[in-house]
Amino acid sequence: QVQLVESGGGVVQAGGSLRLSCAGSRSIFSINVMGWYRQAPGKQRELVATITSGGTTTYADSVKGRFTIDRDNAKNTLYLQMNSLKPEDTAVYFCNAQLPPWHFWGQGTQVTVSS
Repeated sequence: QVQLVESGGGVVQAGGSLRLSCAGSRSIFSINVMGWYRQAPGKQRELVATITSGGTTTYADSVKGRFTIDRDNAKNTLYLQMNSLKPEDTAVYFCNAQLPPWHFWGQGTQVTVSS
């Protein structure tokens, strides 16, 4: 089991940047897959990016080239660097850890991009 706490959300103008952090309550070294998801009002939660313990990353097409996912196992922290933000990136962003058969989620952090 792991508890996850996101931070770093806020309000930013289009074209700006934000860096989200997700702190784990214990070592994330053994967690093979961690990721970021987001949910906009009235929409389903969607995958943004994932990273394995070996550093392999995947991204949603909508964020490729703009967002970068990274993890620091020594600090038990997952990151999401978001550049060139667009109004359609506005959502609550959630951190996720996969410990099969369970998924663990943080409480979410709001990102609002103004045009």
